[in-house]
Amino acid sequence: MEKPWLALYPQQVPHSIDYPRKPLQQFLKEAAEQFPHKTAIHFLGKELTYKEIYEQAIKLASYLQQLGLEKGDRVSIMLPNCPQAVISYYAVLFAGGIVVQTNPLYTERELQYQLNDSGAKIIIALDLLYPRIIKVKAHTNVEHMIITSIKDYLPFPKNVLYPFVQKKQTGMIVRVKHEGDCHLFTKALSLASGKVKEAHVDPVEDVALLQYTGGTTGFPKAAMLTHYNLTANTFMCTKWMYKCERGNESILGVLPFFHVYGMTAVMNLSIMEGYKMILLPKFDVETTLKTIEKQRPTLFPGAPTIYIALLNHPSLKKYDLSSIKICISGSAPLPVEVQEQFETVTGGKIIEGYGLTEASPVTHSNFIWDGKRIKGSIGVPWPDTEAMIVSLETGERANVNEIGEIVVRGPQVMKGYWNRPEETAATLRDGWLYTGDLGYMNDEGYFFVVDRKKDMIIASGYNVYPREVEEVLYEHPKVQEAVVIGVPDAYRGETVKAFIVLKEGEQCTEEELDQFMRSKLAAYKVPRIYEFRKELPKTAVGKILRRALVEEEKEKQK
Repeated sequence: MEKPWLALYPQQVPHSIDYPRKPLQQFLKEAAEQFPHKTAIHFLGKELTYKEIYEQAIKLASYLQQLGLEKGDRVSIMLPNCPQAVISYYAVLFAGGIVVQTNPLYTERELQYQLNDSGAKIIIALDLLYPRIIKVKAHTNVEHMIITSIKDYLPFPKNVLYPFVQKKQTGMIVRVKHEGDCHLFTKALSLASGKVKEAHVDPVEDVALLQYTGGTTGFPKAAMLTHYNLTANTFMCTKWMYKCERGNESILGVLPFFHVYGMTAVMNLSIMEGYKMILLPKFDVETTLKTIEKQRPTLFPGAPTIYIALLNHPSLKKYDLSSIKICISGSAPLPVEVQEQFETVTGGKIIEGYGLTEASPVTHSNFIWDGKRIKGSIGVPWPDTEAMIVSLETGERANVNEIGEIVVRGPQVMKGYWNRPEETAATLRDGWLYTGDLGYMNDEGYFFVVDRKKDMIIASGYNVYPREVEEVLYEHPKVQEAVVIGVPDAYRGETVKAFIVLKEGEQCTEEELDQFMRSKLAAYKVPRIYEFRKELPKTAVGKILRRALVEEEKEKQK
């Protein structure tokens, strides 16, 4: 197929890459050999070298095998960003298992569903989550629990003080004993033989990760990502960021590793390139600003809501953020206003990328240094990635600038959905991944997302794309966050409703916003209803949960 975007590539970016066909965990072994004494992780004052991370991953892998883990068995990892999350991830792979990333925010119902759907035999989790796990364990296939605490990897005296801080913040101290089917992480490392029975892995065929996606409609399903899928996407990332120096960059790890974007763009990238990971267990604006100033990260993958929160912090100007060279924004559309402000504050580059769980996750992004960057565009496909727009009417390839469904194909695209043959067949067709996102490609090969197929609003017969309306709302000087949905309307079929979070200290009326919007949009696109809120529902990576607001509105209609 034609790939007009290749003509736009800077000469440093290859059109195609020779990807190594080896298991993902092999990269940690190689990093430990090449950078044994280099800091791999900085965590709240504690630092661990690549040699230490590798040795502990091997010990944990041997312990997992002692517990009976065999090739292909699933292990749930339910941890925030901390050294244990990295060690556990690679340990499972060294032991021949499949990682099941599990969100620590899951309720008992969500946790039980995922453990049963994946068939996980072992769960590695934080002590605070132990009571939740115990309540559902009998209804799952879980045979063993390995429990750790944040304090296990804190420096002195933070490790001693942590239980008191934990009690103050959560109102509870969880005490867990190393007995029966419950194992303490640190005890497991000390008891492990350190000898791992090597599991033969076919990188192209064997699954490394079950990454759950969706859940806003129906039950979440797990994308089966192979070692090769994850390796390919991380290699694409290294080639795209060609000015970054192997072994000499540091990445701020705010994006959670249980989300595929944080896992690839922070953890796997760091391990492959010998970067230093500066980990934060949760996103807090003040802590993040202090960490940037003190630790001087050069790379900062994030999501729009993270950058918006930093930009709107009242003390932003007190902090030096000039170390940041690159921010790749994903998981949600990046408003142009946010992009411009953040570049002004940091002096670095912030570019919008695009991807989805099923593609490990990145398929497109804008150029960082060389090459034209078009505002509002998700950029162009990465090396070895094919993309096209499929007409919603004909099912054939759409014309230039015609809106249709974005479909992609490449080595990063998943093997399929775990135990979901029908959904796999519907989403993967002739190797093409049908994304469910609506967009178009211009004559140069730049792609633009207009919205999710499911989110398009049809008002009086006109198609309204929420993203376009949200972009204009973000231009209003008083608006901090905005999301738009369609709500039932007796006359128009659907009408546009906007949920608004104002900047701190600001006041604004519906009339003021209506006047502003009408000056910039056709009348049928202008929201007819505004609802002002203090905050909006979000995922763990800060992506606004549009579907949660849709469900709220449906409940109101009953």
